[in-house]
This record gives sequence, C-alpha cells and structure tokens, in this order.
Amino acid sequence: MLGVAVDDTYWVLPPTRALWLPAGVVHRTGATRDAVLCSLYFEPDRCPLDWTEPTAVRVDGLLAHLIAYLDREELADEARLRAEAVVMDLLRPLPATPIDVPPAVDERVRAVTDMLLADPADPRSLDAYARAVGVSRRTLTRLFAQDTGMSFDRWRTHMRLRAALPLLAEGQPVSRVARTVGYATPSAFLTAFRRTVGTSPTRYLRGEVAFEGD
Repeated sequence: MLGVAVDDTYWVLPPTRALWLPAGVVHRTGATRDAVLCSLYFEPDRCPLDWTEPTAVRVDGLLAHLIAYLDREELADEARLRAEAVVMDLLRPLPATPIDVPPAVDERVRAVTDMLLADPADPRSLDAYARAVGVSRRTLTRLFAQDTGMSFDRWRTHMRLRAALPLLAEGQPVSRVARTVGYATPSAFLTAFRRTVGTSPTRYLRGEVAFEGD
C-alpha cells in the first residue's frame, strides 16, 4: 500500500491502482509497510494523453505485466516503445475520490490533529478537544475550517478512512479495522467509506471501477 501526496491531496494506492502524474508535478511518496514502488516515465512529446491533473488509474493483469516487462534493463528500445504504446491504451481513469487529510498550521488545530493521528479511535468530542487546547468550541470550529478547509467531523472521517486502508489491504477483518479507527460498528464504517470515497473498501482495493449500487 503506497501513498502519493500532491500538495494537500493524498491518494492511497493498493497494488490494483496507480496514479498518473503529469510532467512537472511535485509529489511525495511513502508507504506504511514494506513495499516496492514501480514508476514508469514517459517522454511528454511521445505521450498521447492530455490529462492535466493527477489521475488514479486501474492496474489490471495486463497492465501489471507490462509494468514488470518495462522494468527489464535489457529491453531493446523498439520493444520498449511498443510496450509503452500499449500502456497508454490501457490507462483508464477511476471515479474514486482521493482521501484528503490537509495538514494543520495553526498550533491549536495542529495539537488536535496530532492527537487524532496518534489515535484515530479517540472518541472525544469537539467540545473535549476544544477544552484540551484551551479554546471554545466555536473558536475551534472556526479555526479548523480556516486552517484545513474542512469541518472537524469531515477531517476526522477522512483521517480515519486513510488509516483504515493499509489495515484492510493486509487482510484484517472489517469489524476489527472499524474498531481500530474509531467506528462502533462495521456498517457505520462502510457507510462513511462509501459516502466519502464513492465505492466500497473491497472494490477500492480491487481497483474496480463500478460504484456501489451500479
């Protein structure tokens, strides 16, 4: 499970998906566990795609084999160019929303987000966090929106879902993952995931395109 961040937007990438990045986009990558990062680079003047924004794509069996094939150092230039052309034909955008967890700048908001990141299951309310950092609920609500562009509840939901994905990718049961990241029931976790990401965790991790209900 890899993570890729562009500014404040963050994509979580299981082996079934990848991220297309246009030339010149500054980004950061990381992993919560041991992982192998495979990257393909294409000359902009030989790239037929006109995608101007980072775009998640599905990695199915053929594309995965082509990525491994293009990793061969002894591959002849002509063969490499032919394989790259096939890769371009296979890239299809996925209709999944990136899980944004904007970092905080204000020290009071950052103190709250640090506590939540340390323990996603922390059940304290906004009032309790406001008391912990010495401000009123109204002040913390305003600061959260100004600093992260999100409400407290939305930020915490995104943070919990991002924390859940590596655990799900490891094969942990949904019931255990839900409790670990702060949901009382698996159904509450699944509802939050579908509402935020646009599909179920299973379909997300498999790289399936269809939304729940389609």
